[in-house]
Amino acid sequence: MNTTVEPTQRKTVVVVGHGMVGHRFVEALRSRDEAGRWQIVVLSEESQAAYDRVGLSSYVGAWDKSALALPGNEYAGDELVDLRLGVRADGIDRAARKVTTSSGDVIGYDALVLATGSYAFVPPVPGHDRPECFVYRTLEDLDGIRAAAENAGPGAVGVVVGGGLLGLEAANALRLMGMTPHVVEFAPRLMPVQVDEGGGAILEKLVTDLGLHVHTGVGTSAIEPAEDGAGLRVSLSDESVIDASLVVFSAGVRPRDQIARDAGLEIGPRGGALTDLGMVTSDPNIYAVGEVAAVEGTCYGLVAPGYTTAEIVADRLLGGAGEFPGADLSTKLKLLGVDVASFGDAHATTEGALSVVLHDAAKGTYAKLVISDDAKTLLGGILVGDASQYAALRPLVGSELPAEPAALISPAGAELGADALPDEAQICSCNNVSKGAIVGAIHEGACDIAGVKSCTSAGTSCGGCVPMIKKLLEQSGVEMSKALCEHFTQSRAELFEIVRVTGIRTFSELIAEHGTGIGCDICKPTVASILASTSSDHILDGEQSALQDTNDHFLANLQKNGTYSVVPRMPGGEVTPEQLIEIGQIAKDFGLYVKVTGGQRIDLFGARVEQLPQIWQRLVDKGMESGHAYGKSLRTVKSCVGSTWCRYGQQDSVGMAVLLEKRYRGLRSPHKLKLAVSGCARECAEARGKDVGVIATENGWNLYVGGNGGLTPKHAVLLAGDLDDETLIRYIDRYLMFYIRTADRLQRTAPWQESLEGGIEHLKQVVCEDSLGIAAELEESMARHVAGYKDEWAAVLEDPAKLSRFVTFVNAPEEADPTIAFDESGERKTPVLLGLPEMPGDGSLRNHEGHRAGRDGHSLPEMPAVPAATATLGK
Repeated sequence: MNTTVEPTQRKTVVVVGHGMVGHRFVEALRSRDEAGRWQIVVLSEESQAAYDRVGLSSYVGAWDKSALALPGNEYAGDELVDLRLGVRADGIDRAARKVTTSSGDVIGYDALVLATGSYAFVPPVPGHDRPECFVYRTLEDLDGIRAAAENAGPGAVGVVVGGGLLGLEAANALRLMGMTPHVVEFAPRLMPVQVDEGGGAILEKLVTDLGLHVHTGVGTSAIEPAEDGAGLRVSLSDESVIDASLVVFSAGVRPRDQIARDAGLEIGPRGGALTDLGMVTSDPNIYAVGEVAAVEGTCYGLVAPGYTTAEIVADRLLGGAGEFPGADLSTKLKLLGVDVASFGDAHATTEGALSVVLHDAAKGTYAKLVISDDAKTLLGGILVGDASQYAALRPLVGSELPAEPAALISPAGAELGADALPDEAQICSCNNVSKGAIVGAIHEGACDIAGVKSCTSAGTSCGGCVPMIKKLLEQSGVEMSKALCEHFTQSRAELFEIVRVTGIRTFSELIAEHGTGIGCDICKPTVASILASTSSDHILDGEQSALQDTNDHFLANLQKNGTYSVVPRMPGGEVTPEQLIEIGQIAKDFGLYVKVTGGQRIDLFGARVEQLPQIWQRLVDKGMESGHAYGKSLRTVKSCVGSTWCRYGQQDSVGMAVLLEKRYRGLRSPHKLKLAVSGCARECAEARGKDVGVIATENGWNLYVGGNGGLTPKHAVLLAGDLDDETLIRYIDRYLMFYIRTADRLQRTAPWQESLEGGIEHLKQVVCEDSLGIAAELEESMARHVAGYKDEWAAVLEDPAKLSRFVTFVNAPEEADPTIAFDESGERKTPVLLGLPEMPGDGSLRNHEGHRAGRDGHSLPEMPAVPAATATLGK
């Protein structure tokens, strides 16, 4: 790099710490110091150059440290940056302006930048220093947790102390390592800083449904070795006990300010090197940035304000007068597929602030907007379960609302477009990039997400603003990429074709040859679905089992108290007396709650994980099989009794429903599929509310497609009429396979049809007229599925390796989970959630849930209030 300053005239700045903020400072100074006035020496105690600590959890599974490395973190070829890895700063001589390092070097400085960050706070719980206890802070921490988890074995219990942002990250990491995570949070709700009581209730319900065991309103009293010497006993303040294999502390962080204290710098009231708005400490030659900086007494634990402090110091060293403008503490994350976001004055602390809340317990979403007392200005908000509006709402904080507040968070309300935002609205809070700056970059030639990132730095940190950047690109007339996610540039349909043509059968091979990185919670389950759609391999075979969510992993629906429901298939609603008797006997023997579903099946609720194979065996022995109520696949083919019994029936609807259900059972698809067959136009089977609906006519069958129930119900539309049996099946084969090949992930048939250019007319041409010349290919694909189908329950029962998964405790496979309990005092058996604290106002947290949509389309009634109980948790 060309310089204009002689080496002897250069000044030296020593940077203590090489985390994300320290690296950002070096980048900022080098990009602006065109004259080469500063020589930079970076001291990094870690042996790893700066990496993405925000994305620490993505290290789990791939275990590839290089994938987290920040771009340019080694400064190759830059003679003005001296990076020293594995070297700690041991002391500062302020009078001599020198730093002594752990390697014995003494480095003189003209300016010193403290970027030491923070350390994980470990509460002084007796036993906190045991070797089975960890913190969740660095790559080395995760390596230690991984080794302990592997030693404990699959299904072992891991306890996370702390239910905030990092606590849920840590719990998710344990889950990905095959452990059973328990989260202990002293506050009465998860993520107490970011969400309120209502949002916390929804969040707890969602993560509990996904396999986490949550204990809120309790502290950790002691950590002791188990009586048998294997594992730990974690005692909680409510006198309950969790038997665990390891403990991870994630109870917050503290500024790593010891070197500042030792040097005699002034310290903030809650720790950290005290600075003014220019990031100058009590020594004018020493600056502090990131989490160790107490800016006018306040430490900020997010990357966005940390980056701002780094930019300010770079500006100051080059003669500028930058000052800290305040921090946007907005946060957005997705864990276990659950969206959580908060922004602005999320807790309505502003005087006179009003709140508008949409709490949809059935859908599992919570949205709150905080507005000014005149209902004109947005002050903040909270989104749980669905944070799709975060990118549009957060930049509006402090601005006039473009529509009624309720309309902005209602699914049926106004859609907030990018054009509603003023140019000064901040789109990227991490890097302080406005809408105007992004639009300007687009007009100057940034024609995609990568281009905008390169020109403005927007979207290069947490990524939460990327959806809004896409909207701004679209608004500017730029055609957007249909990439599945950041790891695959291809769409789902393109990946389907790659898998089909190449014969690739594993996610690792697919991402190695056609993607980048290690994958995410978007591409992994999508590829799992594609692999299942193109083969009859069992979904728990080999590597593919790790891609499945909890329901698919256990071939059953996880319920709110940790039990599972079993739904045997009843093609067309038919069931023999012997099968019906066996279902009743199973329910009686295992103490299950029985419900007839809306899809003409029987749902058995309350089975523990170790009971599942026993129940399946008895059902399989009676000729029954999995109803696939847990998968994105065919659920049911509903029918009326048709011409066999009904005096109005025109065709044998039951016979056709049985034929279709047996043909398409186990067919994996982008979303769940429901079919129905009605024996006449009276439509008793409600076929036009299904993805594929068949209605009998005097001359055969009418075929309807693209009907959906749910939040936005759609009537199916006529594809073809008066079809004979053979043509009807041929058309359904083609329709379903065309949908499976071309739909986006989690896209139901109704929006898929609407997204097709030409809509239903195009579908008619493809399915009925073979306009694309692929009809034979689609039929062959379906024929392979039909020929290769094997019941997933039966396959598990025949495979000891798969059967070994179905235990509550790997070290005591015969023991039942003591956290599972039921209330049988009323007319209906209901689950009891042990260990949950009572919530003010209604006596029970679960009463916040109301009616919840079940996995099979039916709904579970609201549970009665049950006092919090004390239990011994796990073993």
